Amino acid sequence: MQGCLAAPRIRAGEGTSGSCFREPLEADVCHAYQIVHRNGIPDEQIIVMMYDDIAENEENPTKGIIINRPNGTDVYEGVPKDYVQELVFYIEACESGSMMNHLADDINVYATTAANPRESSYACYYDDKRQTYLGDWYSVNWMEDSDVEDLKKETLHKQFLIVKKHTNTSHVMQYGNKSISSMKVVQFQGMGRKSTPISLPPVAHYDLTPSPDVPLEIMKRKLLATNDIYEAKKIAGEMKTHLEAKQIIQESMRKIIFFVTASKERTEQILSDRLTISDYDCYQSAVNYFKAHCFNWHSPLMPVRKSRAAILQL
Repeated sequence: MQGCLAAPRIRAGEGTSGSCFREPLEADVCHAYQIVHRNGIPDEQIIVMMYDDIAENEENPTKGIIINRPNGTDVYEGVPKDYVQELVFYIEACESGSMMNHLADDINVYATTAANPRESSYACYYDDKRQTYLGDWYSVNWMEDSDVEDLKKETLHKQFLIVKKHTNTSHVMQYGNKSISSMKVVQFQGMGRKSTPISLPPVAHYDLTPSPDVPLEIMKRKLLATNDIYEAKKIAGEMKTHLEAKQIIQESMRKIIFFVTASKERTEQILSDRLTISDYDCYQSAVNYFKAHCFNWHSPLMPVRKSRAAILQL
């Protein structure tokens, strides 16, 4: 487990500005660190988030010292210096834009995502020896860009544009405080050490595949690769079970929606559209119930007969 000690940013319009007005916040964080550190929590389990512009500030009469009460002791000494002043996310997931499309633009957080809120991301680089995909197209593109570029010169914005162009299977998006994208990549992916860009050989085949289709596609490739009749029968059986499980989920959802709406037209409309989640508590309750009573998608090869019985009870 990790604890996060954070001094929030002062918002514009609250009648305060400048580092001196953040001192209580940073002192609180430093004090909190001293408490958890003193009580045995190791530094690797503590995340300190603050500007760190108070201790050595010209307005601080006791340079290098922060106190949290009148005549108090220094709470700044020993506080880890790996503060997060700006936070950057690279998010690889289907519909990953839905995780960040409400991210405020007035906090020091910037995010790019593999896809917009309504589309799949893609896997890439199928490996015949390992019989699996080695990466995801968006993630591979930003990491390989970081491999070959001089990160002390490249900005986050330039990298975003490169990755967006290369990731031609989905819409790479950016959210949050876009001014952060003017910063150099090395400020988030390095510690200032000298790093030499590496040369990457070209890849002949990308094997781009929508992430939801990956399990079935892997089974297809395994089936084509084997010369063992018994192995082929086993794989064919797994493919059949996988497709039946997919059909069960679709049937379950159709029956549930029709039960609620009592309308075939409304049911088809809901199934064909992607609605924005507004009540997360209700959504989580529905997901948990569906998983417990209809279909556990974490066990895709579960007995199909049991799942069909659950549908009939709806």
